[in-house]
Amino acid sequence: MTGEPDERRPIVVEGEAGVGRAAALLRSGGLVAFPTETVYGLGADASDVDAVRRIFAAKGRPADHPLIVHLPDAALLDAWAVEVPTAAWHLAHAFWPGPLTLLLSRSPQVPDVVTGGRATVGLRVPDHPLALHLLREVGRGVAAPSANRFGRVSPTTADDVVDELGDAVDLVLDGGPCRVGVESTIVDLSGDEPVVLRPGGVGIERLAAVLGRAPAAPADPAPTSGAPAPGMLPAHYAPSARVVVVEADAAPTAAAELAALGEGRVGLLAPTVTEGLAPDVLELEPAGRPEEYARVLYGRLRQADRLHVRWLVCVPPDPSGVGLAVRDRLDRAATAGGASEA
Repeated sequence: MTGEPDERRPIVVEGEAGVGRAAALLRSGGLVAFPTETVYGLGADASDVDAVRRIFAAKGRPADHPLIVHLPDAALLDAWAVEVPTAAWHLAHAFWPGPLTLLLSRSPQVPDVVTGGRATVGLRVPDHPLALHLLREVGRGVAAPSANRFGRVSPTTADDVVDELGDAVDLVLDGGPCRVGVESTIVDLSGDEPVVLRPGGVGIERLAAVLGRAPAAPADPAPTSGAPAPGMLPAHYAPSARVVVVEADAAPTAAAELAALGEGRVGLLAPTVTEGLAPDVLELEPAGRPEEYARVLYGRLRQADRLHVRWLVCVPPDPSGVGLAVRDRLDRAATAGGASEA
């Protein structure tokens, strides 16, 4: 150790003390990583085309992959969207602030760079006191995808952001670990009926209770490029470890077979302790019930990488509520690593 500062480390400011500085940076075209209840976002003034382009450069994100615009409250919906349906207002009233993104027909003021040139825009009001304070201070919509390299594991702590992006971000507002841990649910309301494009922090059951019926799933297969909303690509949310998804009864056998290949350390992540594991399989701390699994998921994936795990066998939680989002993220991580689901 030389004692010299890390030149790649951005400015990190904790809590409310950093909100004024973060807001000033956003208003002047800077990039600020900030906490939400789901994951940390990499924010830029959504009306500043050059600032938004910096997001894409920092993440290595394809230009046709749209961003979500974060708002301080639902009153700004009409400024960013047109022909807002009644269902959108019902969902906003029920779940905002919260982990729900509404995909709506965009207002003419929304820059093409935010939407990937699409006719729709994703909008949400996050449920985190620092995020809401920041958004109110900025007074504008803030475009903010997850604060990580494109396709990689989303960050749920400020340290994760620093590790991922270094000085590609101007400031990190540290608000502690994220409470939900997986990204927002995205509901497309730009067509004739609500469609869930990405499961997330608001479960399908809760959406159905507000809408009066279960929203539809996408009719088309997951796109390989040009997705209408974030997180829809088949391969995403991937650690360096190769992820294999199995049900609980198959986990000991799958882990033993991978260990027998001799290609490197094999780890296992499951909701509860798994009996009958081979002695050379590394069992990560159990992830618990679906809500807890969601909260710790990305941290466990990062832990597997720190432990130099080559193969990570994952037992998903029950698919109810946020458990469906956890299964979705694990399946996409498995696809990204080239491992087929066992």
